[in-house]
Amino acid sequence: MTRAPAAPPAVHPVAEAYARLSAAYPGLRVTLWDAAPPSGDGWVCAAGLAAGGESLDAFLAWDDAQIVRDHGQRARPDVIASFALHRYAWPACLLITIPWFLHRRVPCLPVQDVSFQRELGRMAVRISAFSCLPDDPAAALPGARVVPDEEALGAEVRAAVAQHLRPVLEGFGTRMRRGPRALWGMASDEVVEGLWYLGHLLGEEPRAVAELELLLPGATAPYVGGAGFRELTGPRGRSLATRDRAGCCMFYTLRPEDTCITCPRTADEERIRRLTAGT
Repeated sequence: MTRAPAAPPAVHPVAEAYARLSAAYPGLRVTLWDAAPPSGDGWVCAAGLAAGGESLDAFLAWDDAQIVRDHGQRARPDVIASFALHRYAWPACLLITIPWFLHRRVPCLPVQDVSFQRELGRMAVRISAFSCLPDDPAAALPGARVVPDEEALGAEVRAAVAQHLRPVLEGFGTRMRRGPRALWGMASDEVVEGLWYLGHLLGEEPRAVAELELLLPGATAPYVGGAGFRELTGPRGRSLATRDRAGCCMFYTLRPEDTCITCPRTADEERIRRLTAGT
């Protein structure tokens, strides 16, 4: 039986950003909890994934079954773990990047404060601290950490994502044939591609691309590579944004002929075809 999360005593300064996230992308709904996180019925705490034990085993078993159902074949254990990491890290990064993108507020989210129910597309978080700029009305609220400027706030985004993902990557790393550099390459892709996609849904893709370039310009350890956007020229001179992933999603192991649109193996001509299909 699922225990519903207790409602926070007041509207949190990132609540509006999460509401806009869910309105633009109904596949992910974020709630805030105060006293206790939701449990049962498929909920898993990120700390459990980071621990690499039974919680992670159950999480990976879901992906194993889905791969068989969707593709009619079993995947290697490291491929299953790669798929599962993507399905957690993509929405987890949005918990931090969306409030920053929309309201210039960066929540602090250690793994023990985030729970995930992926079948329902739900996440539940407890936020006791956040970073913001000096002119933010939320700067006077409890838990606010004021930083001097946009550059410092971007550093807070990178630090908050790294704080959350580092133990998760360590947990998944025990099941994957990848070293730290490859894992952080995957993490870099999740940061970029999640906010890029939401920027498109929110009607602000150019701004999302520009701000991600500033957020991850390259050589920002522990992240590998930068946002790395480049432009393609489509029909009638249309400008199309693309990038090459820093890490591999491993989908080619199931369908070698069907690469991701940002895979370095995907030729620019094919990218243009896909990006302009139906337009």
